[in-house]
Amino acid sequence: MAVQITTAEAVKKIVDQSSVMIGGFLGAAVPLKMIDEIAAAGVKDLTVISIGAGYRGGGVDVGKLVVNHQIIKYVTSHVGTDPNLIKQIVGEEVELELSPMGTFVERVRAGGAGLGAVVTPVGMGTEVEAMAQKITVDGKPYLLFKPIRADVAVIKAYRADPLGNLQYQGMSNTNPIMATAADIVIAEVDEIVEIGEIACEQIGTPGIFVDYIVKGHSYEARKVIYEEMWIATNKL
Repeated sequence: MAVQITTAEAVKKIVDQSSVMIGGFLGAAVPLKMIDEIAAAGVKDLTVISIGAGYRGGGVDVGKLVVNHQIIKYVTSHVGTDPNLIKQIVGEEVELELSPMGTFVERVRAGGAGLGAVVTPVGMGTEVEAMAQKITVDGKPYLLFKPIRADVAVIKAYRADPLGNLQYQGMSNTNPIMATAADIVIAEVDEIVEIGEIACEQIGTPGIFVDYIVKGHSYEARKVIYEEMWIATNKL
């Protein structure tokens, strides 16, 4: 059974030099409240694993950790939306591990499934080659990528029950696969409901994968957060 704790308690599971998966993409399906807690806690030398950089312009969602200089390595599929992160990568403050978006997802899935590698032709002939091992299978060249796992995964879902079963609403994004690929899984949710209120067919992540549940922002609160962000950055 998953344990319901506060975000302040949950962030203590993340320590210096932890590898942390963060679900969502460009502000969508992102665990905003937990990211704020990580930023406030000041843990450092983190390896952050996220499918993309933070929201456009930087300094938002995952970008808050960049601004705080809490990240030592970023494992992702693109970084172009966050100028702060690009600057830190170019300045060699942050190490970058890059793989194509589909390959990134497959690497996380492989990490959760206990597979040994991801083999793909995608990225051949590009600078991604430097971040993988070249192999030949039946006379054809491929790139071999190692699976991705993390010490902690911080994910976002719509609802949870006390067993840790999660329901997603709208887009689930990378959250379900990340739930399978970390030693500790913290799920930030809008609502916590009674057992049975989430129908079996609505469960996107079974509770067996979830260690801790935290109450995040309500839908209404998130709407205000994003509206203020759009006004402040003049970007949608």
